[in-house]
Amino acid sequence: MASMRDIKRRKDTIQSTGQITKAMKLVSTVKLQKAKGRAESTRPYSDLMYETVQSILAKSGHISHKYLSAAASQKKAVIVITSNRGLAGGYNTNITKLITDGGFDSDETVIYAVGKKGRELLERKGYEIKADYSEAVNEPIYTDAKEICEEVLSAFTQGEVGEIYLAYTAFKNTVVHEPKSVKLLPVSADEIQPVTDGSEALMTYEPSEEEALNMIIPKYLSSLIYGAMIESVASENGARMQAMDSATSNAEDMISSLSLKYNRARQAAITQELTEIISGANAIE
Repeated sequence: MASMRDIKRRKDTIQSTGQITKAMKLVSTVKLQKAKGRAESTRPYSDLMYETVQSILAKSGHISHKYLSAAASQKKAVIVITSNRGLAGGYNTNITKLITDGGFDSDETVIYAVGKKGRELLERKGYEIKADYSEAVNEPIYTDAKEICEEVLSAFTQGEVGEIYLAYTAFKNTVVHEPKSVKLLPVSADEIQPVTDGSEALMTYEPSEEEALNMIIPKYLSSLIYGAMIESVASENGARMQAMDSATSNAEDMISSLSLKYNRARQAAITQELTEIISGANAIE
């Protein structure tokens, strides 16, 4: 059995750790409320943008455009949104698993990292980090998403990559967060669900369809990236809150167990001292 001093030292250490995890839980809770509000207010715009563009493309028929046809390159670009800090349970690992276990070969994939943890994990797996936007995930703004969109679109139109994907964590509610991988480009007209509202007229463009899509698609992608960043921040704080709550509960359980061991060790020491005193007294008699 461990000595009373060892048990007390371990108990003090766990108490200190428990105080830290409890404080981190409170901080994450406050941050979650703010991030949750942003995610819930941003989602309707992102969803409506997605539905609108899908409807436009569904009514456009088979048109020829640089964003609707596959490029010659076999490389895939993945925008990976994770966090800059750990202690969030499996939040970061779940996203990187979408890449490593999702058919994205390290030799044919380039990473646009939004978050240090994802960048570090994928870099160790041998993936090429094409660009790092880790600071953008701290306080996401639309201009950050637009900058990322412009860079990956440039790589796509220049033939450096043939497909663009987005990997992030969708925020469902405080305790449910879903890792998702979404294909952004090329947008194939064959993959668009046909409209079922009774309208059979094809979409007409003014100005030309090429000019219109050149404006619409970048805004569409920027909106999806921005919405993903907002939802990822909310998911990160929710995951960290749960992780710290679990860590605090485990610390309390360990403290209770160590307190019991300490009391037993103390009782055993007292009993031994009494036994020695009684034995000494009997020996004198």
